[in-house]
Amino acid sequence: MISVGILANPASARDVRRLIAHASTVTVAERCSMIQRALIGLARMGVDRVLIMRDHGGIAQGLELAQKNRRKDQPLQWPKLEYLEMEVGGEATDTLNAVTMMCEQECRVIIVLGGDGTHRLVAHACGEIPLACISTGTNNVFPKFIESTVAGMAAGALAVKKVQQELVCLRNKRLMLEINGKAQIPALVDICVTSEDWIGTRAVWRPKDLRELYLSFAEPGAIGLSSIGSLVLPRARELDEGLEIMMEPSSTNGIKVEAPIAPGLITEINVDSCRPLRLGEPKSIRIPKGTLALDGEKEIEFNAEDQVKITLDPLGPWSINVDKIMGMLAKNI
Repeated sequence: MISVGILANPASARDVRRLIAHASTVTVAERCSMIQRALIGLARMGVDRVLIMRDHGGIAQGLELAQKNRRKDQPLQWPKLEYLEMEVGGEATDTLNAVTMMCEQECRVIIVLGGDGTHRLVAHACGEIPLACISTGTNNVFPKFIESTVAGMAAGALAVKKVQQELVCLRNKRLMLEINGKAQIPALVDICVTSEDWIGTRAVWRPKDLRELYLSFAEPGAIGLSSIGSLVLPRARELDEGLEIMMEPSSTNGIKVEAPIAPGLITEINVDSCRPLRLGEPKSIRIPKGTLALDGEKEIEFNAEDQVKITLDPLGPWSINVDKIMGMLAKNI
């Protein structure tokens, strides 16, 4: 039985950036619709079964309602839909547990609907299973905006082996974080060191607080913190290096860039220095205390007694190239 997992975060795209900027919101109804379109794409490619997590946000309930309300004369164009047997508490551990179960049940691909933070959690637990990344969060850099019908077709084509993984997937980099010798969940795009003493609202949006920024890639046209790097020294995600950026608002050195650090929020950033970050080269942070934001959200407070190390690693998750798969499926006439 050919199986695919779908992980949809019902809570992504709901943080403070809707108040201080103009970030959009993807409704639960739209997420349900996106999943249904992906299911149709999966079925047409020959996928037999889809595993999905129940949630408190209404996504699973919406899918069950869509199944119940379909017309009698209209066959359900979905694979067999199974809900994971697990407790759901509305925490990040739900995602980790769900992805672990998808791996144990031999899903060949996992479709992820969410932002950078959701993809970070999935990537930590998915092992070698490739991800089809669909953007529904706020500062979306790792996932891109893809029509879910096409994403479902591409994921299905890979799952049934119409295409070869090594030809259509990218091995992404990741940023490893170690605090006092203990490994944390890696970041996929950025780790930002801020001067704020407490986490507070998790979103990073005050430029005066930014001090250090470590990027796995920085592509032109990006939104969020990686846009700072893309305006100084762009780095493609395929390149075997990232960026290390130092910032100081009061400094008269360096250069100033107008960076879109959130949708509708363009701020002036004073970049003291920007240099390549080499693979496997550990970096110690410079300020004595503050907070660490991973993929755009503050998560960890630290002080002078803590030893924090950041290292760029080449063994991040596999992600599928939807355009490349659809191109390989094209028939020569």
